[in-house]
Amino acid sequence: MGDQKEAIEIPPRGTKGGNRVASAIFKVARPLMAGQIRRYRKNAGDGPTQMMGFPAVLLTTVGAKSGLERTSVLGGFADGDDAWLIVASNSGAPAHPMWFINLAKNPDKVWVEVGKRKFKANVKSLKGAEREAALARVAAVSQQYGRYQVSTDREIPVVRLTPTS
Repeated sequence: MGDQKEAIEIPPRGTKGGNRVASAIFKVARPLMAGQIRRYRKNAGDGPTQMMGFPAVLLTTVGAKSGLERTSVLGGFADGDDAWLIVASNSGAPAHPMWFINLAKNPDKVWVEVGKRKFKANVKSLKGAEREAALARVAAVSQQYGRYQVSTDREIPVVRLTPTS
């Protein structure tokens, strides 16, 4: 499979959503995120590092406006051979997380770290029944992801990441 530069559609923003407090905390806690990234890399093994009770990956995107690389710690869920699912839940808030906007605007500039392994990734935003099934698989591992979709009226994007060849 070669490099896929699929356009990523950004679904409309929602009008309701839970956890506005969580969104505000994320803005204040940005310096703490750097510590989480360092801790992830320090504790990295052959597979994904466990954080907050579920598997996590590091996602690096390029800022849609700034052009700067941004790294986020995200729930990363294995999806078959060498593929990973990430969910743009933003804790059920009405807005999409910035990492998703960056990924959508620059789908050819995405890197993933799973444990000690770092790779450039192809991205595919899942749609319809494929998205629903993927979200159900994620929620089976971490129930909170299933609750996020119930708390907002926006469609929470689910993205499948695979290594570029």
